[in-house]
Order: sequence, then C-alpha cells, then structure tokens
Amino acid sequence: MALKKTFSADGKKCKVVFTVKKDAAQGAKTISIAGDFNSWSSTETPLKKAKDGSFSVELELDAGKEYQFRYLLDGSRWDNDWEADKYIPAPFSSTDNSVVVCVEAKKDAPAKKAAAEKKPAAKKPAAAKKACAKKSK
Repeated sequence: MALKKTFSADGKKCKVVFTVKKDAAQGAKTISIAGDFNSWSSTETPLKKAKDGSFSVELELDAGKEYQFRYLLDGSRWDNDWEADKYIPAPFSSTDNSVVVCVEAKKDAPAKKAAAEKKPAAKKPAAAKKACAKKSK
C-alpha cells in the first residue's frame, strides 16, 4: 500500500493516489476506500485494478487537513494502509483508522535569501560620504 501526494501550485489542493499493492490485496476482486472525504461510503470510491494486480484511485482533497480512511476488500474485510502517514483509534471499534496528512512540508526560502545576497548594497549619497570622511579626520 502506498500514498503519493502532489500539491497544486497555489497549495490549496492535494491530489492523493491511494494504492493497494498486489500482495496487500491478497487476491481481492474489488477494493474501495471509505473515509472522511466521502462520508465513509463503502461504495462511492472504488479503486481500479491494474494489470499488475494492484488497485489505485486518485482523489483531489483540500490541502491543510488530515483525512481518516480505510480500505474495504471484497465488500467484507476492512484493512488499513500499511504506509499511512499515521493512525488514529477508530471511534466506533477497537481498531485504528489510517490517516493521510495533506499538509505540504515547509520549504526553506533559499531563492529569496540568494536574491537578497545578490542585491548590491545601497549606496550612500556623495554628500553623506564627504560628511563621514570629515568626521573620521
């Protein structure tokens, strides 16, 4: 299982590809995902089966939030994502829910720093230079 996240240029949306690999699917014929993003519907968001036996679906979610979810295999068995960002105890059972965190990592601003370093120092007017020179004598 795996989560792949891509953020929009404006940082407001997060596309997440949810993937259940062949070995994790354990021979399942169908897999769907239920979570905060689809009101925990077990049928609304099916994953598509690939030729390699894995299943996946891409969802566009609001960035800046966390979403709990679980996979439903063959309509009868619930499973978590083995590579989820974290896990939270489920409120209605003795299991955990997987969580995808749609928060973009903070980027350092080396470009801004480099641009500031390239700017030439502000030049003092000639009159100010002469005044400084007279004081130092």
